[in-house]
Amino acid sequence: MAPDPLAWLMSLEGVPSAYAAVRDGIDVMLRDRGLRRTSPETTAESLLRGAHASAVLEGSSSTLAQVREGAGDEIARAVVRMSTELLGLSPLLDRTPAQAFARLHSLVSSGSLPDEGRGRPRDAESAARLRDIGSLLTRPTEAPALLVAALVHGELVTAAPFASHNGIVARAAERLVLVARGVDEKSLVVPEAGHLALRAAYESNLVGYAEGGAAGMHAWVLYAAEAYAAGAEASPLRRAAD
Repeated sequence: MAPDPLAWLMSLEGVPSAYAAVRDGIDVMLRDRGLRRTSPETTAESLLRGAHASAVLEGSSSTLAQVREGAGDEIARAVVRMSTELLGLSPLLDRTPAQAFARLHSLVSSGSLPDEGRGRPRDAESAARLRDIGSLLTRPTEAPALLVAALVHGELVTAAPFASHNGIVARAAERLVLVARGVDEKSLVVPEAGHLALRAAYESNLVGYAEGGAAGMHAWVLYAAEAYAAGAEASPLRRAAD
């Protein structure tokens, strides 16, 4: 049997306990806030909040109220458009992750890139990087799904395989991993809002991930656990019950 490619990360200080704690917190939130009674509207609200947060992180100045009314700027409208098809890509993510990433990019870049640039890696090297990132989802690992999601996010941002919208694709892929791996099947956690709430740490840790080797990866995965906890707090389940 091939060695677990992510085992070394789970041996780093603080990582196992951080991910066990955040998964427990998510599970409790979903159970205690009535997961079995949630409606498609609750999922839609979570996706909308995530689209808004991701758009703001990308430079949008639209408010959540404007996005909810369909009056957001071009960035916000593009992310909302992608979010409406996001959950349908879950089966594709399991089978052919690189195609799922490409579809996300095609959706969000519609209207801003020519057809030949939508959903296509920038070059052969970028295509190879996409396949490598996809292997994080196809190779067996004992690492928790939340950690895998964090790595997919970090890799897509730093590899920047597409001509545009790489951050938006990365955050959408992260949410999709949580759905596909059963952490949050109805997509009620809002990880994008967690990153927005911790924006300074989010941006600095992505820089560290890109430049800092093992130390940067360690810092990123510890940060991501904190962001997922903040994303659970941003869930419409949580806010509706408060």
